[in-house]
Amino acid sequence: MHGRTTTNERLTVRLLGRIEVAVHGVPIRLGGRQAQALFGLLALDPRRRPREAIAADLWPDADGGSTACLRQALWLVKSGLASAGLDPDRILEIEPDLLGLAPEAWLDLDVARFELAARSATPDVEAAIALYRGDLVEGLGHECFAAERERLSDMFEDALAVAAVERLRRDDIDGARSAAERLLARDPLREEAHAVLIEAYGRTGSRSQVARQYRRLITVLERELGVEPLPETEMAYRQALAATLDRSSRAVADTGIVPARRRLVPIGGRGAAGRRSVPIPESVAAGS
Repeated sequence: MHGRTTTNERLTVRLLGRIEVAVHGVPIRLGGRQAQALFGLLALDPRRRPREAIAADLWPDADGGSTACLRQALWLVKSGLASAGLDPDRILEIEPDLLGLAPEAWLDLDVARFELAARSATPDVEAAIALYRGDLVEGLGHECFAAERERLSDMFEDALAVAAVERLRRDDIDGARSAAERLLARDPLREEAHAVLIEAYGRTGSRSQVARQYRRLITVLERELGVEPLPETEMAYRQALAATLDRSSRAVADTGIVPARRRLVPIGGRGAAGRRSVPIPESVAAGS
């Protein structure tokens, strides 16, 4: 949230996901991608800048027509503000060669709230995750947003990683799995998310789920990086596997049935040195 002198109007601006702008809960329509891109850029960087610089940021390949694109976009932004009953001159600072947000404009900006939640002295990762509706200005392919989009995306993924571990610590298994799976959908190489899933399956799942998740980790690390899991991840895997076996043994003991003996068989890895072992019943091994 930009620290500015307030007016009677506070604009709620959502840039995480598709752009949404509202005043007192009433949406402001910014017609077209050009207007959305311009307002998004001004919201992220409200200082006055040369019009040519803003036009070049947004439309670098316009072959001399970037200033015309800016004029059209600015007209659409002003029209949208006016249609919502706002005075564009109270929101925008427009000069012949300069453009920015007016000093008295007050924006409630989700990007600022997200960063505050994610990066404060005592981060609130749950609040950060809730604020992150999607990547920065989704649907707009303007290159000027790329670096900021990637930076915020990295922060979101870090928040997911922390949340997964914290939820697991609170024994919120479903929540931990949800955060870990969301993280892996964005970056399959995040080993800590695999470790959370392995431990979660160890607490409530089956040994086949534990082994399958560990095998996925081995595969992606070997294919993408040519490395093996960290020792602490392997330890988490072994502990999770032991937990499922212990739980299974107790369940069988309650029935009075004598379980078959198990032995270890290797999975994954490259060669004997890189192989892992998963216990399977001898009856299954003999029939394979």
